[in-house]
Amino acid sequence: MTPRHRRVDDVMTASVVTADRLTPYKEIARLLAEHRISGLPVLRAGWQVVGVVSESDLLAAQDQAARPGPAPAVSRAPGLTLLAGDLMTAPPVTIGPDATLAAAARLMNARGVRRLPVTGADCQLIGIVSRRDLLSVFLRPDPDIAHDVRLVLAEIGLTRPAGVAVSVRHGVVTLTGIPGELAVGVRDVDGVVDVVLGPRPALGLGE
Repeated sequence: MTPRHRRVDDVMTASVVTADRLTPYKEIARLLAEHRISGLPVLRAGWQVVGVVSESDLLAAQDQAARPGPAPAVSRAPGLTLLAGDLMTAPPVTIGPDATLAAAARLMNARGVRRLPVTGADCQLIGIVSRRDLLSVFLRPDPDIAHDVRLVLAEIGLTRPAGVAVSVRHGVVTLTGIPGELAVGVRDVDGVVDVVLGPRPALGLGE
């Protein structure tokens, strides 16, 4: 049986620090500092994700407030009196709990974000996944990786799996005795950093 790749719901944080659209600037800054996080989801009615506010959003608001220009139309001090609804990035970039970690990483890189709210139907908040959570897959012990590599090799058509040598050190898999095209699936095993191919044994006259 091919090993199941870990999904977003395997590594996400289920207890999420959140704000609502009326949460003020200073309270958002306090939450980020207190919980040592760089951003948080903004919820409507306490459950639906409508945006994300980050350190970058807070800094951008302060930078904009410091720029010279006409007096604001609204009679309030800029920057520190803005609310989450003013500061948040919307619509939010989210991901489902069943997505693979590779899909989450691609989405983060494509959209330039450090975290993704994990949502269900109607953007209901389920959890949050960060870059650090995705990197946790590379903490898997080498013996566990080697076990899953052997399962993959046994399922992709090797007629003599016992003749294949598999070794793993610091997540780098070394395979001896198989052609490179059969090693493609090995790279997708959770925790694999790289795949190195060793020499294939010479075939005897009866093989």
